[in-house]
Amino acid sequence: MSAAAANRLRTLQGQIANGSNKPAGNESRFRFTLDSTPLSESQRQFYEENGYIVFRNLVSHDLLNRCSQRFIDICEERVDRGRMSLVKDISLAKAGATGERLYNKVQDFMWDEVLYDYCQSSEIVNIVKTFTGPNVMAMHTMLINKPPDAGSETSRHPLHQDLHYFPFRPADRIACAWTAMERVTKENGCLVVLPGTHLGTLQPHDYPQWENGVNKMYHGIVGFDGHDRVHLEMEKGDTVFFHPILIHGSGANRTKGFRKAISCHYAASECGYIDVRGTSQENIAKEVEDISIKRGTPLNYIDLWRYRARLVTGLQLNL
Repeated sequence: MSAAAANRLRTLQGQIANGSNKPAGNESRFRFTLDSTPLSESQRQFYEENGYIVFRNLVSHDLLNRCSQRFIDICEERVDRGRMSLVKDISLAKAGATGERLYNKVQDFMWDEVLYDYCQSSEIVNIVKTFTGPNVMAMHTMLINKPPDAGSETSRHPLHQDLHYFPFRPADRIACAWTAMERVTKENGCLVVLPGTHLGTLQPHDYPQWENGVNKMYHGIVGFDGHDRVHLEMEKGDTVFFHPILIHGSGANRTKGFRKAISCHYAASECGYIDVRGTSQENIAKEVEDISIKRGTPLNYIDLWRYRARLVTGLQLNL
């Protein structure tokens, strides 16, 4: 590494340690967005106050159709899942469902040649740089399929904060892009967000005590109550970007159809990993490590995240 590059890396690391990747001395009233952005001032202010922002008809229907078909092909085992993980809905598994009607999500698709097109689509990435800066990593990917609920409401997702799952910081340089792959309504389980909760802190999470059980990894905030909620009803191609501390969840799918969405969590590659032992995140870290042991890939929590991360654009530095 050249002396200039080394100096630049030290500068970036110092800025990250202070919770920002803005140049030193650059004062801005915007904490959550960077100045080189396609967002208008009013859009930046909305995100600043609410922790999320929706862009209508952002992602092409052609891309979403290809991703939807790829998911079905994976469920039907017409495509090798490779590094991807398929997650079952516990109630549907008990009912004997198969294929698309059994699986509620596929995770870690950043190495799939079809689904990764979503992560690197220019429409998404150009906006993501608003939150991360130019060096962008895809850290966590999901295609979320909400099949018709079996009547037990296990298709619900409890209120949670995504940062609970992430051993890297700072939170302000992480953002999720979540795109509706078909019409999303209250009836089929749209996202519910609690505006302004991104201004708070990461809360303890655990499995909710629901009568019919809860799906794997569906942790929720412990003892949370109150606050106004906004239902994000969306059309195909609409995309919401949100902060990892924003409290959100989704309802049950009470229709006879599916509710598909695709998402990617991005982070500035200047972010750094943290040790979550002894913190409220230790429970999810242990759960993930135990699963990796059962699958024959015994890695620690941080190494598992390194294994799943992929550079989207710019330089790969710390992640």
